[in-house]
Amino acid sequence: MGNVNKVFLMGRLTRDPERRVLPTGAAVVDTGLAVNRRYTDREGQRKEETLFMDISLFGTRGEAFQKYLSKGDPVFIEGRLRLSRWNDPDGKPRSKIRVVVEDWEFCEKKGRNGNDAGGERWESEARPERYGATPDEEHAPEEDRAPEEPVESGVPF
Repeated sequence: MGNVNKVFLMGRLTRDPERRVLPTGAAVVDTGLAVNRRYTDREGQRKEETLFMDISLFGTRGEAFQKYLSKGDPVFIEGRLRLSRWNDPDGKPRSKIRVVVEDWEFCEKKGRNGNDAGGERWESEARPERYGATPDEEHAPEEDRAPEEPVESGVPF
């Protein structure tokens, strides 16, 4: 049986994207994404919960993300989950799951009444529609690269 590690999320950025350069010279952009879920509980009360995710983008995809987006902007991302593990200063093991973004798209900004928000709307000439279909990982550290796994044959799923 094959494995799948793929996520699709739409939400708003919780902070401005921050660019840093890895020792290898590759650029990585880190930021946060808030994704809301609205539902009705058993008592009929409307509820909302928010999930906060850390996200990372590599190379030119990340640089474009940082150039065009800022805190509060809506965005649709496609990527994979990555687990990071480390020991804190007291020696206790810690871990965190983040999304490594492989593709992203703008979401149009809307005004409160659902109409275009005037000057806040992106013009199509000012931005590309999509960035990349494959991750720019050739210069990423080994732990950020997708492991090469043998492909099982005979079963299409």
